[in-house]
Amino acid sequence: MPGMPHKLIIFDFDGTLADTFPWFAGVLNDIAARYRFRRIEADEVEALRGYSARQLIAHLGIPKWKLPFIARHMRRLATDDGDPVPLFPGTDAMLRELRQAGLVLAVVSSNTESNIRRALGPETAGLFTAFACGAGLFGKASKFRGIAKRAGIEHAQCLCIGDEIRDFESARDAGMAFGAVGWGFTSAAALQALGPAFMFADPQDIAAQMLPRGVQGNANPVVGDDGQIAGAPQQG
Repeated sequence: MPGMPHKLIIFDFDGTLADTFPWFAGVLNDIAARYRFRRIEADEVEALRGYSARQLIAHLGIPKWKLPFIARHMRRLATDDGDPVPLFPGTDAMLRELRQAGLVLAVVSSNTESNIRRALGPETAGLFTAFACGAGLFGKASKFRGIAKRAGIEHAQCLCIGDEIRDFESARDAGMAFGAVGWGFTSAAALQALGPAFMFADPQDIAAQMLPRGVQGNANPVVGDDGQIAGAPQQG
């Protein structure tokens, strides 16, 4: 694959491939009541998009011992929901383009493989070589390393793509490059401040920057005063 330094692309799912934020926002306060942590008010959502997962957990007052129970409950709710979450526009086409170019694709997520496959559909799910699902909130680095080892690809040739600060931290801990998407939960401004290897404005921008014809393209999208990338899809 001349001109392509990355051979393995590892995607996050929620907020990166699929627009799960509306669903998450719709169930969160019910979960807060069940597990007795702080509710999130509508007028504070935008400010919280600049928080890391650890900062958000502290803000909500969630003890660490409750996290596995909350995560398990949310996965069960997502499984019981009859409707699959929608993919962001252009995601299917982007994934097909990457795969047709010979890149190896994988998903690492705290969500379940069945939920992810349902959202992707059989054809798009078939583009992925590996799924490593049910990862702990801060347990993605080991999943990244495991996928690279099974694929026989050096860490320097891997790129992890996600929408949260913890995705960046996990990629760093695994010794892999990180590409940030500007349309997920964490604000584009907060992600850009981390100095990711790539900043993506929309799903098609991933293919544009990853494939040879787009290497010299929009490597540093402009983040406006509102913290959004120009042209990025909006949540919900």
